[in-house]
Amino acid sequence: MTGLFDRIADWVLASQRTVVFTGAGMSTESGIPDFRSPGGVWDRFDPSEFTFQNFIGSEAGRRRYWELGRAVYPVIRRAEPNPGHHALVTLWRLGRLDCVITQNIDNLHQRAGLPEDRVIELHGNATRARCLRCGRPYDRAEIQGWLDAGVEVPGCPPPCGGIIKPRTVMFGEAMPPAETEEAERRAQAAELFIVVGSSLVVYPAAHMPMHAKRAGARLVIVNRTPTPQDPEADLVVADGAGAVLGSVATLVAERATSPSR
Repeated sequence: MTGLFDRIADWVLASQRTVVFTGAGMSTESGIPDFRSPGGVWDRFDPSEFTFQNFIGSEAGRRRYWELGRAVYPVIRRAEPNPGHHALVTLWRLGRLDCVITQNIDNLHQRAGLPEDRVIELHGNATRARCLRCGRPYDRAEIQGWLDAGVEVPGCPPPCGGIIKPRTVMFGEAMPPAETEEAERRAQAAELFIVVGSSLVVYPAAHMPMHAKRAGARLVIVNRTPTPQDPEADLVVADGAGAVLGSVATLVAERATSPSR
């Protein structure tokens, strides 16, 4: 593996615009299970019940969603950034990372120390919510307190009374336009595009690596299992996020400060 890490580090040092795209495999090392994996949330709950249309269309749909949310949110709240998250912060501080495009909703990139404007969240953020009527923002921890106190369907207090929705993208809901456009722009401008911990099967987010590759970027895919885009990659590493990013960040830091470089 050392030779692969060396090659990635050299590519990072040679690149003027490196973009990293992260998926669920980035967060599993923080104790957040992949919802789509065997035994995950979607093995225990029917995804068809949790569509945007069901949430907006009926109180029963919202009640069912918040039942799931009450169970899942504590896992996200307890999670801590792992070595992979911290390695990306190291690359950013060295001036070697343009941005992170993420499918994850756990806020761990920001908690590790990446600035908000360097994290593009394609599927939203589970630590935040807002009223769909008045736009009032809510911290998800506040909503969890209501749920734990027995509120089944949180709503915006009077005089508004609007529906409170988590700032996450639900099934049947479009990705946020501004974030999607920004991600596409950054991907197309990248010289090096590194996928970490994504199976690349959830679209339209999974189009991002191909946007980069077709615009001329080198493509690296780091994932424990094969992805449909492996044949297009310049390098594929079948390993975990923390091991790869940690080693690469260490090599980049050493070489960036070496007098011979």
